[in-house]
This record gives sequence, structure tokens and C-alpha cells, in this order.
Amino acid sequence: MTHYKVSIVIEREDDWYVALCPELDVASQGRTIEEARNNLREALELYLETADPSEIQLPHEPPFVSTLDVAVK
Repeated sequence: MTHYKVSIVIEREDDWYVALCPELDVASQGRTIEEARNNLREALELYLETADPSEIQLPHEPPFVSTLDVAVK
């Protein structure tokens, strides 16, 4: 079994949460954060099981994601 470590971003869109894996451009959604995360895991598993190995281009480590406050006058 091969394990992949990827980053995910979850954003709220109206009544849904949209989950995205930016490295592989795979997305899913759910009514809750947990549901969106689980649905994305399932979508990623399906993608990785069926993708040609040449299509899986992952960096050595997922990117660092953080927040930043910016003040503008």
C-alpha cells in the first residue's frame, strides 16, 4: 500500500463546505467540514487508484499553509 501526504483546503460556500487538494486539483464537498474532508479522502483514493503514475506529481512535502493579517489604509 502506498501512502501520500497532501494538503487540503476547506472553504464554506453557502450551505456547503468545499474541500480541495491543490497539489492534485481534486475537490469534493459536504454539508459539514468532516463530511467534506471524508468525501475528499474518498475522491483522492479513487483518483490515486486510477491515475497513471505520470499524472501524480506531488512535491516532496506539502506546502505550508497559514494565515496573514494585512492592513491597508
